[in-house]
This record gives sequence, structure tokens and C-alpha cells, in this order.
Amino acid sequence: MAKLHDLFSTKGGTNNQRPLRVGEEIRHALSDVFIRGECRSADLFDVTISISEVRVAPDMKNATAFFMPLAGQNKEKILNALIASTGEIRHHVSKRVKLRHTPKIHFKLDESFDVAQHIETLLKAPEVARDIKKDPIEGE
Repeated sequence: MAKLHDLFSTKGGTNNQRPLRVGEEIRHALSDVFIRGECRSADLFDVTISISEVRVAPDMKNATAFFMPLAGQNKEKILNALIASTGEIRHHVSKRVKLRHTPKIHFKLDESFDVAQHIETLLKAPEVARDIKKDPIEGE
């Protein structure tokens, strides 16, 4: 018979969906905070920030929010402003997401846009395009 603490433990290969759900809720809350312009930082005023993903640790104590400013402008300046305003942002998120303990939020630039652009550039290169359009039945 399983013990009670084993039923709620993430050890042993059980798939726990809670961090995924909480991450999505925090992502929505962060987006709402930035859309409404609730941060008092001058560097975050009138700046459009896209939150692409929030990853929450299994222990629910830390969360990493991946962001990208509109058109990728002033990345470092906005990252520094977000880091400086982390406490205030966490407070706004805690009002929107009902948890016993709101995770500490760490901000990171989302590099997936740059990687996708690089892959797209590679695929459009003449050498690669020629290989892609080759008929597989023709042979090697």
C-alpha cells in the first residue's frame, strides 16, 4: 500500500502537472502586469514586453520567466529594469495568482526567437534549398 507522502511526491517518475499549470498562470499574470503598466520603474514605462514562457521549479520556490521586448530593442536595459523591479512584480503577481507562497521570479531573455531566425536563414541558403528540393526517388 502506498504511503500518503508517496502519493504527492514527484520522485519515482510520476508526472506532476502542477508546475506547468502554475507557470502558465504566472505567465498570464505577468502579461497582465506589463499590459497595465503597473511597475513604477521608468525603464519599464510604455515598453511592450512579451512573456513567452514561465518555468516553475518542481519545489515551486523559483520561477524563470522568459521575455522579449517588442522588436528586441533595449534588451539589456529592460532586463536590468526587470531584475531591479522583481520584488514589486512578484507582489503584483501574488495578488493575481492565489498560492500559499509565490515563487521567486527570475527573468531571462528568450533566445528562441534568435535561434528560429537563424534556422530560417539556414534553410533559405541556396545550398540547403537545393538539397531540400531534391527528389528522394531520384537516388543518391
